Amino acid sequence: MSRRTLPPFEYFEPGTLVEAVSLLSRYGEDAVVFAGGTDLVVFTRNRVIAPKYVVNISTIPGMNYIREDHEGLNIGALTKIRTLEESALIKDKYIALWEAAHSLGSIQVRNMATIGGNVCRASPSGDMCCALLTLDSKVKIFGKGGFRTIPIESFFKGPGLTDLEKSEILTEISVPHRPANEGTAFLKIGRTKIDLAQINVAVAINVVGGICKDARITLGAVAPTPIRAKEAEKALIGEKIRTGEEKIVDRASEIAASETKPITDVRATAEWRRDVSKILVKRAIKKAVGRVK
Repeated sequence: MSRRTLPPFEYFEPGTLVEAVSLLSRYGEDAVVFAGGTDLVVFTRNRVIAPKYVVNISTIPGMNYIREDHEGLNIGALTKIRTLEESALIKDKYIALWEAAHSLGSIQVRNMATIGGNVCRASPSGDMCCALLTLDSKVKIFGKGGFRTIPIESFFKGPGLTDLEKSEILTEISVPHRPANEGTAFLKIGRTKIDLAQINVAVAINVVGGICKDARITLGAVAPTPIRAKEAEKALIGEKIRTGEEKIVDRASEIAASETKPITDVRATAEWRRDVSKILVKRAIKKAVGRVK
């Protein structure tokens, strides 16, 4: 059989979340969820996985939206990455998230891929995962017991592993309103513009009177999951930090690189990732500080 031919499977197209969860519960490990399909189709064709049942949730109503309320930004899990990239709201108020969407793959991929699928893929190099972690996001999940909401930091368990039970579906990602005096930034290095990240970094810096009041630094592709560089964050908080300030930013960047646990793979060596992490964190901090309003 050709590698380009999909193996046989049974296909379902539920009309509601309850129906989808029921199917996933019934078929367990033999079932997979289809949303945008940008990873699933490739993995199935290449025999990385061989699902017996495919549950297509892409037509379930009410899961494709971008809206703000009094708490912040809410994004339906079926929202396309391209829709995020084209959103003036996200570009204006959540610029690091916009930069992550803009950098993800090709425009063809962004037109198909969903934010929920990208997050559930749980790739250590996931662009959306990195930005959403820095922005203190939460994920809303539906299962047999109803809805539950958890911090996205608790959602990632390892490469391709999440906190989702087999019969659960991610339905929404929420991002809190960004505080005053905060600047954010997302940067990425890949072998090509559309390739997966060799390293990506997202930063959120809150500065009042030239002093860093809060900092969040996330790195991707340097550990089994996207990670917060919490010691580097501590090195910034309480320090003078402004555009042109070098010593404190250099120190925090070095600490961040020391917190990474990279591996060598087809995209980069562990040593290269650790060295370049320092450079990318420094650039992202300076870019975020320059955006503080």
